[in-house]
Amino acid sequence: MNTSAVGIGYRREMAEWDLSALPADFHEVVPENWLRRDRAPLHAMRALGRPVWLHGVTLNLGGTAPLNVAMLREVAALMDELGATWYSDHLAASGDAHQLHDLFPLPHTQTELIRVADRIRQAQDILGRRMAIENPTWYANIGDIPEPDFLAGVADRADCAVLLDLNNIEVNRKNHGSPPLDAFMARLSPDRIAYLHVAGHEWDERFGLHVDTHARSASDEVRAQARALSAAHGWPVLLEWDHDLPEPAGLAEELACLRSSTM
Repeated sequence: MNTSAVGIGYRREMAEWDLSALPADFHEVVPENWLRRDRAPLHAMRALGRPVWLHGVTLNLGGTAPLNVAMLREVAALMDELGATWYSDHLAASGDAHQLHDLFPLPHTQTELIRVADRIRQAQDILGRRMAIENPTWYANIGDIPEPDFLAGVADRADCAVLLDLNNIEVNRKNHGSPPLDAFMARLSPDRIAYLHVAGHEWDERFGLHVDTHARSASDEVRAQARALSAAHGWPVLLEWDHDLPEPAGLAEELACLRSSTM
């Protein structure tokens, strides 16, 4: 695959679409949705010449319950079946006793950095390969380590890759005055970054916060950042759109807006 590629996260609404008409270079799927399901649609994507990568939502890296070893082994088998380059999950907690279908932030402290990095190392040992961790949005947090330093410190100690979500950086900056993208790029080795995520967010009057909804176009700033980083480093860019999915023509326009001028 051309490393300067633009992809789209596959959603169930796309099941009846002609994916060959969608100008995507690769797809990303939630592996938990496919471990016990007919995987013919995934192989159809590969038949189009499009790699399929896995982006998990239930590994609970930031939790305290033991990692789900059986699921990780199933994910590793699915990666082998699909020839998938990447499996990723979030640098967050998602529930210990029960899966809560949400992402909860980690305190940005040295104790948490060490604890979570060691859990990621354990996950990678089970997988038999490196995984990528995504920087999440958060709406309240504690700790004394700046977010870019926390992310970089976890990745360095765990020796894992980073799935850098540009929209999440922008949302945290707008909501909390968190460091901008430049601060992340100063702390992260380019060799750590697997690929980029972009998505849309919205202002929610109820909470007085920008919310990471994945239900609209990425902002102009995020698009420009993605194009510039892709042009400079050859990093693939993945568009996430989870709710109120546009028609195929609309998504095609979104993908076109993310392509760098050098691609």
